[in-house]
Amino acid sequence: MPVNPRTDPVVTTAQGPVRGLRQGPTTAFLNIPYAAPPRGAARFAPPRPHAPWDGVRDATTPGPTAPQSPRTLGSLDMSPYFGTGWSRGEDHLTVNVWTPAGTDGGLPVMVFVHGGGFVAGSTRAALYDGSAFARDGVVLVTLNYRLGIGGFLDLPGAPANRGLLDVVAALRWVRDNIAAFGGAPHNVTLFGQSAGATVVGGVLADPGAAGLFHRAIVQSGNGLGAFTTEQAARVTGAAARFLGVEPHADAFAEIPDDRLVEAAAALAGTDLRTATHHDPLLGLSPFGLVLDTQPAASVAAGRGTDVDLLVGTNTQEGNLYLVPVGGYAGSTGADVEALAARAHPDPARLVDAYRRSRPGAAPGELRSAVMGDALFGAGSRALADAHAGRSGAATFGYEFAWRSRALDGELGAAHAVELPFVFDRTRLPRLHGPRALLGPDRPPADLARRVHGAWIRFAATGDPGWDPYDPVRRATLRVDADWTQVDDPRGEELRAWERPPGTRG
Repeated sequence: MPVNPRTDPVVTTAQGPVRGLRQGPTTAFLNIPYAAPPRGAARFAPPRPHAPWDGVRDATTPGPTAPQSPRTLGSLDMSPYFGTGWSRGEDHLTVNVWTPAGTDGGLPVMVFVHGGGFVAGSTRAALYDGSAFARDGVVLVTLNYRLGIGGFLDLPGAPANRGLLDVVAALRWVRDNIAAFGGAPHNVTLFGQSAGATVVGGVLADPGAAGLFHRAIVQSGNGLGAFTTEQAARVTGAAARFLGVEPHADAFAEIPDDRLVEAAAALAGTDLRTATHHDPLLGLSPFGLVLDTQPAASVAAGRGTDVDLLVGTNTQEGNLYLVPVGGYAGSTGADVEALAARAHPDPARLVDAYRRSRPGAAPGELRSAVMGDALFGAGSRALADAHAGRSGAATFGYEFAWRSRALDGELGAAHAVELPFVFDRTRLPRLHGPRALLGPDRPPADLARRVHGAWIRFAATGDPGWDPYDPVRRATLRVDADWTQVDDPRGEELRAWERPPGTRG
């Protein structure tokens, strides 16, 4: 759509004016920098303020993305989720903003952190178009952050968790600028999915982010998902050996982005189990948060307790990692036991709990359930319990149970299936078909409207529309064609993961 300087709006930010693109009842502003380009040694430094620009900056076309490798998931088309891959350009620490056209201001703000295993994804993904949020009275912000080696490799001479620091910097940009786009800086909801949700949990527990947001939504994240410094050092050593350099930020600063992306891809599958800790990502990614204390334990100690929290998972999270690659139908009992041994200090007790709660279940179902809880379920419940147990703010839980019939009906309520409903993007053509995320069938006509509306209601009021969660009752809304509130869903299975607060393993 061509830009019309006479009708397309201009908004002035702290760094300079930007021109957006009017799209019916909404306006989009794309590729606005929130931090300076991370070039050279700055790739391993904290984010810095962006320099002011002269004139009006065009904000009508998508910008560059963080360096990353192409990412696929077997036979499933995940392009609406991962986006266009690496669109080159140094100035990629940017936000996209969608806002209602002609707003008088004071609107709730939602800031989204994308997933992608800490190594992929961007604001250019088709799923993350914020038009529906703006249509319904929300200022929606999506952001890019550093990924892979640049964002999460734990390097001597560099701050840890640089991707998380980027998210905090974006929240500061929102605080300072969002009123000019019609948003209320005192009513900001930070939300994310998968790796992005785990980052949200880390930001929730980070004292440096206090006051920058007021509500949080954790969609299939992991409050117990951070690596230890010992695990992180193993990844750093492997990366340094691959690149033939010393494991220090000064040495890595000399390596071009292409080579860093190549190294990150080569580290996939690194075994991060130690004598005292399992790998919280089960080998799916060698990158993630590196923390001395898990986010759930920090929240249990009182961090983030002034922030309303909505946290949940999908019923069949693990299916995404098994069904598209043929690992579901081909699973055996030995596969279930091997996975439990990789994920839990008492694998026999864990497998027994799942077999008791699912009598007659095939190995693929058991393997998927254990995997989903290892990656997301146990850590999400720990975060919800910690927040509800210590917080003066509200806690809410959900379980997304609508099943996609993709891949011969086997995909189910897998990881990421809730996203098109949250963004009200279920009509996107690439989401439909036998190998597309939502499968060949149309979902219930009003399901996206209801899910999207609940997220907006939570952002606006702190109440999504169902009973709060507490560590005893654990009231959770099960989201399907019909919505049902249940207490302590899948209790026996998730209790098998529980351990004293503050412990790791």
